[in-house]
Amino acid sequence: MEIPGIGHLPVNAFVLRAEQPVLVDTGMPGSRDEFGALLAEALDLDDLRWIYLTHPDRDHTGSLMRLLDAAPQARLVTTFLGLGILSIEHQIPPDRVHLLNPGQSLDLGDRTITAFRPPLFDSPATTGFVDDRTGTCFTSDCFGAPMASAELATADDAADVPADDLAAAQQLWATVDSPWVHGVDRAAYARTVRECPALDAPLILGTHVPPARDRSAPFLDLIASVPSLPPFVGPDQAALEALLSGFAPEPRLPQDDREHAHS
Repeated sequence: MEIPGIGHLPVNAFVLRAEQPVLVDTGMPGSRDEFGALLAEALDLDDLRWIYLTHPDRDHTGSLMRLLDAAPQARLVTTFLGLGILSIEHQIPPDRVHLLNPGQSLDLGDRTITAFRPPLFDSPATTGFVDDRTGTCFTSDCFGAPMASAELATADDAADVPADDLAAAQQLWATVDSPWVHGVDRAAYARTVRECPALDAPLILGTHVPPARDRSAPFLDLIASVPSLPPFVGPDQAALEALLSGFAPEPRLPQDDREHAHS
């Protein structure tokens, strides 16, 4: 997803190939057809058992309702607040829902996943989770990083992004996406970072960052520094008007000429 003035933001979803397969997030509304086709290549929708929604923002829920219709065995994993937010727009049968709070676990047959609240988030319904079989940590928006290009945004590994560029992008994203962090008790915030289950995770997967292998220490050190960074201030109306003034309007043809050109 290209964000003017910010960069190209990865928007990832993941299939966890457990005994009871899990889809983590469902992409953006504008890419439902492509998302569905790619997902059908990854697994048989009749086998999908769980749709884990890290939070109900629109870039995570794009194909949710379509998938609940197409995957008859699948149940939605979210929080009570997440379900409440979704219910503003959608009618989700309660028997298709599994509520999972931070600290609680879900048995997938060959492994257990345990939910937690990431240190940084933009929705009070946000949870991530840890796969106890592999140690992989799913972190939702926490370590997001808008990239300089679409190619970097779709990289298979965060190591493909120059380290300094990745760190700067993560710092920018943190101040954009979690502006509340500048007003927190810094000692309390530091504790949440130290206690994050991503610590020592061999693989960190996030919605808005390429997969990161053995990067837990630098990632956590980086977000620990965010409260001391300058807050993000977006463009205001004057900046928007200055931008628009740079676009020269197309010359209007006289009425007769326009009719002639149309014919």
